[in-house]
Amino acid sequence: MRLLLAGTACSSLAAAAGVVKVPLQKRELLTIEERMEMASTGLFRDRDLDNTRDPHHSVVINDYMDAQYFGIVSVGSPPQDFNVIFDTGSSNLWINNQRPGWFPWSAKHPYYDHATSSTYKANGTTFAIRYGSGPVSGFYSTDNVRVAGYEIPDYTFAEVNNEKGLGIAWVMAKFDGILGMGLDDIATDGATTPLRALINSGQLTDSVFAFYLGTGGAVGELVLGGVDPEHYSGEFAYTPVIQSVPGRWGYWAFEMDDMQVGGESVTSVRKAIVDSGTSLIAAPTLDLARIVEKVGAKPLAPFPPLNREYVLPCDSAAPDLDIVIGGKKYTLTREQYILNQGGQCMLAILGMDIPAPAGPLYILGGVFIRTY
Repeated sequence: MRLLLAGTACSSLAAAAGVVKVPLQKRELLTIEERMEMASTGLFRDRDLDNTRDPHHSVVINDYMDAQYFGIVSVGSPPQDFNVIFDTGSSNLWINNQRPGWFPWSAKHPYYDHATSSTYKANGTTFAIRYGSGPVSGFYSTDNVRVAGYEIPDYTFAEVNNEKGLGIAWVMAKFDGILGMGLDDIATDGATTPLRALINSGQLTDSVFAFYLGTGGAVGELVLGGVDPEHYSGEFAYTPVIQSVPGRWGYWAFEMDDMQVGGESVTSVRKAIVDSGTSLIAAPTLDLARIVEKVGAKPLAPFPPLNREYVLPCDSAAPDLDIVIGGKKYTLTREQYILNQGGQCMLAILGMDIPAPAGPLYILGGVFIRTY
């Protein structure tokens, strides 16, 4: 397995053909004030990538309320449409099955009603998956699933009827489920992953998918089966995918040569994953301290978890951030690694210490994917 990185503006990873496109919409960024108000919810807690502890839990997303990218998946006959996050950091598909609540503070998501689907088949096995911001649970069902013009008949996915663990994150979310695009070994309960199901269906001939993430609320695109030449320039480079933990292939993980600020190395960590379900870049805390010093940023607040996020003057000069992979530098300018939210500028890098054996590592999220 190899990870494919574009020259500029598109990141290609793994699994499909026919070059079919899924429009991706983007939720607007939260303001810094909103982020601080939500600090007590646990929304920004660290995610646990060490799945050797419990095979029935896998980590999907982190910091998703900072920027949500989602597209449409259809389930059932006749098809019922849902917005899902296409998440390379997980490998299961789940859809909400709870009716919208009556109260103003209740979640208002559309729900999958299997009673109206002629192709629904009961499974009933319990399902549980854990996020950095809390768990969700429900049960497995089987039905026809459609994505980007492809149909996966008799696919077993999860109906989620308990999203309370996500708290206010679920109430505010613009997505109704998650479609994991990770590798087989992190699928909860050993379920067949959506990518594996597409491959097994025989519909795919070219094992490639590509994200193009828009900025400023612009519509982006997920391409299955190829790449869109309108969305990138330069040549593609390849780097081998490595095991997430010894003996297990799950995340799009690879060896990272270096992380540099202003041409100087700031890390001894040599492992990273690309994760479309993470909006920022996550760095080991010791490395983040070096980065913060070099760019002149200050903590967002003196209390956790916001003391792991940093702000800086929008007009300040800051050096380039270079991520070196396979001997090639992928440069992020200050405009690309700083989020300007109405005149308040935040460093788009969080401190996060992933324990062994999965870590330590970097998580390269939307900040990196938008550019490469």
